[in-house]
Parts: sequence; structure tokens; C-alpha cells
Amino acid sequence: MKNTYHRSSLALTVLALLAEEAMHPYRMQQLIKDRGKDQVVNVRERTSIYQTIERLLRAGLIAVRETAREERHPERTVYELTAEGRRVMQVWMREMLSTPRDEFPDFPAALAFLPLLAPDDALRQLETRADALGERVARMEADLQEQADTLPRLFLLEEELMHATLAAELEWVRALLADLRAGRLTWTGPWLDPPAGAPSDAGDLA
Repeated sequence: MKNTYHRSSLALTVLALLAEEAMHPYRMQQLIKDRGKDQVVNVRERTSIYQTIERLLRAGLIAVRETAREERHPERTVYELTAEGRRVMQVWMREMLSTPRDEFPDFPAALAFLPLLAPDDALRQLETRADALGERVARMEADLQEQADTLPRLFLLEEELMHATLAAELEWVRALLADLRAGRLTWTGPWLDPPAGAPSDAGDLA
């Protein structure tokens, strides 16, 4: 049966949390942050989890169990996973594990238009990126070592992947910087000339 529900990492996270137990959105936010899942799931906007819950509710993947008021807290709605939600959660898990998905992050898009900046300007920006990546890689290494003493590896796999991905990007950016500094990569003069036979302006396309 083909999955027709809108899939997202945050929607999967909500379903996964409700597979543990029924809970209200504030509890979900707490667990996402306490478990470090905010490193792999975008919850920077406070309303994003509520919007996701509304979509899942309309799709019938979750349901309202109760609305309760705790002492000194506003009224909160507690949600639970439905049978269809559990089925879809497992479908999403299989798809996300098995099938690479096209994603469109900012960095490759900027690289595609690198000649819009002068070489020395691009060099400075990439040096800044390399410094930031180096700090993040070092911080993640320290976190992984610390958590490895208390958590099984099963619960650190996403952090391992993020660390490996960032470390590979850092290595690539440093190699690119070396080429820029040595002049092996530049885009002045002949580098920006169109290939032989290519139209020189829009009028040549008519």
C-alpha cells in the first residue's frame, strides 16, 4: 500500500515519542531537547511541533486522549498514537533507512554560484566555515566520548553519522581552501570566458 501521508523528520519524531507513551506537546519538546534529538530534527520554531501535531491529527495518525490541567500549569492536550499512525511510522522508518532522498541545503547551492564572489572573498568565507566546522566536529567528538560511557551505541547512531558527515565536509573544505590559496582554483580572466561555441549573450539564443 502506497504511503500518501506527508513525511518529515519531525512528524516521525512525534509518532516515535507517542509510540512510547501518550503525552502533551510540551513533554515532547522536553524529550527532544533532553535526548539531543534537536541536533537532527528542526524544532527551532516553537510552533513547528504544534503545526506537525495538527497535521498528524487531521490525517488520523494520532488522536486526543484527554485534556487535563495540572497544578500551576495551563490546560494541556494529551495525544496518543493510533493504529494507522503506528503503521505509517514503520513505513516511514523503512523508507528513510533504505532510500536516499534528494535534499537541497544552502552550501551546495552557494558553491554552484561561487564566481559571484571574488576569489579572495570566497576564500575568507570558506575559512570562516572551516573554523566553525572544526569547532563543531571537536565538540561532537567530546560529546560522543562522554555519552559513550553512559549510553549504548544504539542511541548515539545519529550523532555518529552527523560527526562523520561534518568531519568529511571539513576535510573537503580544507582541501578546497588549499587549492584556492595555491591558485590551483580561481575564476579570473580566462576562467570566466565562455567555452568555444557557446552563445555570448541572450541575443545569440534567438
